[in-house]
Amino acid sequence: MPHAFPDTVFQSFEEPADPATVPPRVAALRTDLGKAGLDGFLVPRADVHQGEYVPDCDARLAFISGFTGSAGLAVIGSDTAALCVDSRYTLQAPAQTDTAIFEIVDTTTTQPGDWIAQNFAKGAVIGFDPWLHTPGMIEALEKTSAKAGITLKPVTNLVDAIWLDRPAPPDGPIEVLGANRTGRSTADKLADLRETLAKENADAVVFTLPESICWLFNIRGQDVPHNPFVLGFAIVRREGIPKLFVSADKLRAEHRQALSGHAELCDKANFEVELAALAGEGGTVWFDPATAPLQVKTLLSEGGATLMEARDPVLLPKAKKNTVELEGMREAQRRDAIAMAKFLAWFDRVAPTGTLTEIDIVKQLEAFRRQDPNLVEISFETISGSGPNGAIVHYRVSNKTNRTLQPGELMLVDSGGQYLSGTTDITRTMATGSVTPEQQDHFTRVLKGMIAISRARFPRGTTGAQLDILARQYLWQVGLTYNHGTGHGVGAYLSVHEGPAGIAPRYTVALEEGMVLSNEPGFYREGEYGIRLENLIAIRQSEVGDGKYLEFETLTLTPIDRRLIAIELLDKDEREWLNAYHASVYETIATALNEDDRQWLKAATAPL
Repeated sequence: MPHAFPDTVFQSFEEPADPATVPPRVAALRTDLGKAGLDGFLVPRADVHQGEYVPDCDARLAFISGFTGSAGLAVIGSDTAALCVDSRYTLQAPAQTDTAIFEIVDTTTTQPGDWIAQNFAKGAVIGFDPWLHTPGMIEALEKTSAKAGITLKPVTNLVDAIWLDRPAPPDGPIEVLGANRTGRSTADKLADLRETLAKENADAVVFTLPESICWLFNIRGQDVPHNPFVLGFAIVRREGIPKLFVSADKLRAEHRQALSGHAELCDKANFEVELAALAGEGGTVWFDPATAPLQVKTLLSEGGATLMEARDPVLLPKAKKNTVELEGMREAQRRDAIAMAKFLAWFDRVAPTGTLTEIDIVKQLEAFRRQDPNLVEISFETISGSGPNGAIVHYRVSNKTNRTLQPGELMLVDSGGQYLSGTTDITRTMATGSVTPEQQDHFTRVLKGMIAISRARFPRGTTGAQLDILARQYLWQVGLTYNHGTGHGVGAYLSVHEGPAGIAPRYTVALEEGMVLSNEPGFYREGEYGIRLENLIAIRQSEVGDGKYLEFETLTLTPIDRRLIAIELLDKDEREWLNAYHASVYETIATALNEDDRQWLKAATAPL
């Protein structure tokens, strides 16, 4: 009997760009290079806000190259071009672009600046849009290019000039949240921020990161896919009403009333003028050089301000969830767990038939999530990787790549939801038939790493970089590893990826109570299968150490496939942890399921 799958989903399966469009677009840009007196032009993936997701109107890198990954940089010269991506995208990039035009450069081995120095002649001038690059990005490029006699020059955006059918800017509505959902009022958050400004002797701070602005002013929006962001800017002075800059089309009387006394709503188009006015006051202005555009720094410094370059002062307070936010996150995980249990029960019944495609799986999972009226969106595009596609860490299924799951293959599904109360992110790897001893061995080593993080206790001041080895140690013992971080921060009905803390060598910020992180070790056998297990965990004070130690509370409530576990590799403590975890899963969500799914859950959570 054929299966019926939903037609409407948040996720698109169309290829965003056709490689055949690349040659004429690059040719048009190269024509304008000559007119502008440039030898090359930089096209980053980022927009002015440096976010993970960009609206369609700002997807310049996808327009010019066809590449749709979350990070990358195109360097286009009159007769040479490179598409610079990290190791996550060395398979995706050549599949999406025209490799006769773009050389694919792996930034883990060759930095863009080095490629520029090797491929442009001395005296070359390369243009860039100063609104799309941070000061740090340009400084890193200049450090290398200057040695080769190459100059970087800020110019107007050449891609915008040739993008004749550029989509309109997003016009989604703004929602102002009450303290019942955020746990703290905007007034309280602003008071804390002003104390920080006074302590650091700063007269004002400029915000360009949407999640910081949304958190500070307790607003949410629909300007980018999968994240409830309002795209805009903000200026907060130590004294006076802050100015919040959003698109004029969004400004409504109800927003002004809700934010009255907390923010003056201004047209986003006036941000540059207001920056110049702020600089003219001659005070000390704080901005984050890691996230703010270079043009912000230029306008402030040339206008007479004293610059204070430091991390966005909202990032750390935002990451430390309050009790209301934590309870909302727990509620979101509970709701998501019900959808996941329904999905996994369905999957176990249907997958062995050999009729499911990767797209079918995405659609059915989203259908189960949509049964909950509190679901707002998915939190990112679902990674649905069957067999060899599961080994592509950031695989995104499309109509072109879609394949049918074969019985006996492993299936990796990484997904999440944006619920009114919080954000979820979960990965499970499932068996669809008989499994090999090698698969069980690798799966169990990944599981042991996840359990090690889950059970960790550590002194205050510990960083995620210090804990990362706990997740990798069992793979390292047999000469294996994975080439991604073990965990990232997760927002409370905000971005599914947030800083400044996480679990990976790059995270040097101390872990603190209230932070919510992912815990997701993995292993990938290229061309065969991928394994990843992911739970969300919250940091709390430990019951040991007289208040000086912290530990993790596991928030995610979804079974781990027992068929893939080599039980003999688990020690007594690990088995007890897994049995207790599964018992908690069953106790929390069983009553929300129908009889068939409840019986499936009972078997899936049975003690080892």
